[in-house]
Amino acid sequence: MRAQTIAKLIGVAILIFVIVIVLSTSSYVVQPGERGVEVTLGKVSPVFKPEGFGYKTPFITTIVPVTIRQQTREVSASCYSSDLQQVKMDLRVLYRIPEVSVVQIYQGFAGDPFDSLVAPRVQEAMKEVTALESAEQIVKNREEIKNKALVAARAKIGAMLFVEDVVIQNIDLSPELETAIEAKMVQEQEAAKAKFTQQKAQIEADTVVIKAKGDAESIRIRGEALKQTPAFIDLQIVEKWDGRAPLYVGGGGSGGVNMLLPAVDLKK
Repeated sequence: MRAQTIAKLIGVAILIFVIVIVLSTSSYVVQPGERGVEVTLGKVSPVFKPEGFGYKTPFITTIVPVTIRQQTREVSASCYSSDLQQVKMDLRVLYRIPEVSVVQIYQGFAGDPFDSLVAPRVQEAMKEVTALESAEQIVKNREEIKNKALVAARAKIGAMLFVEDVVIQNIDLSPELETAIEAKMVQEQEAAKAKFTQQKAQIEADTVVIKAKGDAESIRIRGEALKQTPAFIDLQIVEKWDGRAPLYVGGGGSGGVNMLLPAVDLKK
C-alpha cells in the first residue's frame, strides 16, 4: 500500500508538471511597442499578433517579437564630391518598422533589417547626393545635403520601412582640403567686411550730399521769401526778441561811439 501511494503521488506530480508545461507553451505575451510573428512548423502566419496576452498551439508554434518603436543606429559613409575629394561622414539614422510590414520584413530579411535594408540604402543615397556637390558646398550646406539624402533614401526603401530622419554627425576631409576651405572662408569674410566698410562710407557721403542740398534749398527758399516779402525779416526779429528794448547812446560828435545798452541799465 505504501508503494502504491508513492506511485500515485509521483504520477500526480508528473501530471501537474505536464499540465504546467502545456499551459506555459500554449500561451504568449507580446510586450508594448512590439508585434508578434506567428511561426508554426516553419510556416509564417500572414497576420501579426498585437501586444498583450494570447494562446497558441503548444510545442509547434512560436511567437517571434518584432519591435515597432523608433530606433536609432549609427552608420558611416565614404563618399566622393564632384571635385573628386573624399568625404567621410558619420550618420545617425532614425527609423521604425510599420506594423503592417512586420510579417513581410521578418520573412524577407534575416536578422536586424537595419543592416540589410536601411544602412545600404542610406549610404547609397548619401553617395549620390554628395557626388553632385563640391567638398566645400558639402561642408557649407550640410542641412541641404541631409534633406536630399533623406528623400533619396526613403524613395529607395519604400513604404516597407520608414526612415524618420538622417543626422550628419561629423564630416571628415583631408587636412589639406580643410586648410584650403578655411583659408577661402577667411578671404570671403574679409571681402565681405571690406564691402560693408565701402557701403558705409558711401552711405555717409550720400548723407552729406543730401544734407548740403537740403541746406542750399533752405537758403534759396529764405532768399526768395525775403525778396517777395521784405517784412519777413521783421517777423524773424520779433520772434527772436527777448522782450527788452535796447537803448542807443550817441557819442556826441562825428568821432563819437554809439553804444547799445539794455533797458535794465536805463532803469538804474
